[in-house]
Parts: sequence; structure tokens; C-alpha cells
Amino acid sequence: MVTMAAAAGAAAWIHLQREIGMKLFYASGACSLSPHIVAHEAGIPLELQKVDLKSKTLHTEGDYLAVNPKGYVPALQLDNGQMLTEGPVIVQYLADLKPASKLAPAPGSFERYQLQEMLTYINSELHKTYSPLFNPATPAETRADRTAYLLRRYGFIENQLQGKSYLFGDTFSVADAYLFTVTSWARMVKVDLGQFPNLIAFQERVAARPGVQAAMRAEGLIK
Repeated sequence: MVTMAAAAGAAAWIHLQREIGMKLFYASGACSLSPHIVAHEAGIPLELQKVDLKSKTLHTEGDYLAVNPKGYVPALQLDNGQMLTEGPVIVQYLADLKPASKLAPAPGSFERYQLQEMLTYINSELHKTYSPLFNPATPAETRADRTAYLLRRYGFIENQLQGKSYLFGDTFSVADAYLFTVTSWARMVKVDLGQFPNLIAFQERVAARPGVQAAMRAEGLIK
């Protein structure tokens, strides 16, 4: 007769095998860094597959569009071949695999909806506003407008971080991983964040986390 402990052990082993079978498609320093960080923070092993976003090809070989028709990263392939392709969803999925990590509040709780609210804000108001700033063909007028818009939106984040280590207090969450990732782009596109001391301190605090450093090191962003 199978004991409850044995059954639980078998379930845990099967669960671990599923985790090991997951593959993250990423580009160094892109928004895929966010789920990569979350995986390290949660202790979830992932196979990494680098993507060339310009040619839409895999670093090894193959057509990335055959994997993800959207053509951008991240994409998370599960052990059964199913795919998730939007960062805010992927980070929640990973966090829910390891609820003890406390990277996301319990599904259905009010705190979970607050997390989703913040992920949506980062996605729509910050992430997407950076996009034209990476395009050298973007007119100067448009660049100035998008930069000003971005700084206004960071004003809300600055206030949210007042007196806190992270967006929701002392506990690091998937939203912090996402905010850190997109805010790291400011230097690349010459957006001056000097007026946001709370945000700057947040970036430094997150960058010092071992899980964050492990993900960045794996992507060749730091040594």
C-alpha cells in the first residue's frame, strides 16, 4: 500500500521533472531577463535558448517564429510542449510553481490583484514606452515626447517606493523583477533617472540580490 508520504514524494519528483523540462527563450538584457530572474529567485531550473531578435532565429539553429509566431521574447516552453509567451504571465506561472518563494501572493487574494495591477502598469506605461527609444529611426520630437512621458510615469513608481525596499514592502516579488529589468534600459537609451532617488536605490538593491546576479551572469550582462 502506498503511504501518503510516498505519494507526496512521488508527486514532488514528478513536479521537479516538469520544471527541469521547461525551456526559456531569451535575448540578453531584454524583457526575458525578468522571468529568468524569477526562476533563479524561486530555485526553478530552466534550459536556456538564446534568440536573435533581428533575424528571428535561434542561437543554435532554427526559426524562432516557428516556436513563437509573435517573434519576441520571452517564451516559456513547458515539458509537454505548451507555450506561454507574455512576460507578466510567465513570471506569475513560475511564482505559482514555488509558492513558498513568496514571489507572488496567493491566486484570488486582493494582494494578487494588486500585483497584477502593477505588472500591467509596468508593461503598458514603462515597457512599451521604451520601445521607440531603442529605434534609431525615431524622430527627435517623438523621442523627446516618449522620454517625458516615461519620466512622468516613473513619478508614480518613485512614490510607490517611498519608505519601502520593494514595490510592496520588504518582500521581493515578480513585479520587482519586471521593474528592475525595464528600468535597466534607461542607461542604454540615455534617459536620466537622477530625479528619482528611491528608484535608483531600488535598482541598486535588486542588482545586489544573488538570484538577480546569477541570471545576469548567465546572460553575459555581468562577469
